[in-house]
Amino acid sequence: MSEVEIPEQAASPSQPPPTASPRPKRGLYEFQSLAMTVVIAVFVITFVLQAFQIPSESMEKTLLVGDYLLVDKAHYGQSSIWNRLMPYRPIQRQDIIVFRYPINPHQHFVKRVIAIPGDRVRLKDKQVYVNGVRQDDSYATFIAGWPDPYRDNFPAVHYEGGGIPDSPKWYREAERLIDNNQLIVPENSYFVMGDNRDDSLDSRYWGFVPRENIEGRPLVIYWSMNRPHQPMVSAPPSGKLANLTFNVSQLFSNLRWHRMLRIPQ
Repeated sequence: MSEVEIPEQAASPSQPPPTASPRPKRGLYEFQSLAMTVVIAVFVITFVLQAFQIPSESMEKTLLVGDYLLVDKAHYGQSSIWNRLMPYRPIQRQDIIVFRYPINPHQHFVKRVIAIPGDRVRLKDKQVYVNGVRQDDSYATFIAGWPDPYRDNFPAVHYEGGGIPDSPKWYREAERLIDNNQLIVPENSYFVMGDNRDDSLDSRYWGFVPRENIEGRPLVIYWSMNRPHQPMVSAPPSGKLANLTFNVSQLFSNLRWHRMLRIPQ
């Protein structure tokens, strides 16, 4: 019996040819994902976290030059709507805060809150008293080799100036708030000082920090690098690869690993 080739069945002219199933618009989804990432990043930077670098010695030994901080901007929020959702709390004595410098709001300072609204504050022989009670300031350092009557006995000793911006103006304004050698902190204002008490440009010299200037509190030291002042002893080697290796070794030798992920207190 001979084999018979069976022809393929022709498609019916009334039946439409099969079409490919629609594919998701991958490019649109990728754009939406990128846009959402950007929105979340902007939200976090604007309302939650911000990075800052410590540029001066005023908070030593708590914070060192070369420390990089993540600042919690939501901790001291004032909105009553968000109070139930966010861990807001009022600013307290001994808190470390980051704020806009009242004399130049484009600059950010970091100091410790010494007195809050309604407190009476004074210094006597470098010791801080708030409402007549001597404060525990074991975190403070005193490294200057010379006495300063104004710095160490604020506000009992009159300040005559000395190149610090707005200091004479500030003292004239403070005179109406001084009672029995104690400075009364007004409403919505905070008296702050650096932990390096002998070398800190703080409320003693330029006044109170308004509540609206306070940005947040340091959350963690995420990076810390020593800034040596001495000149380099050995010159970098020649050659791109050797020079790169040298620079990387210098970078890692200056890292302060023991300060990484430390919570400032």
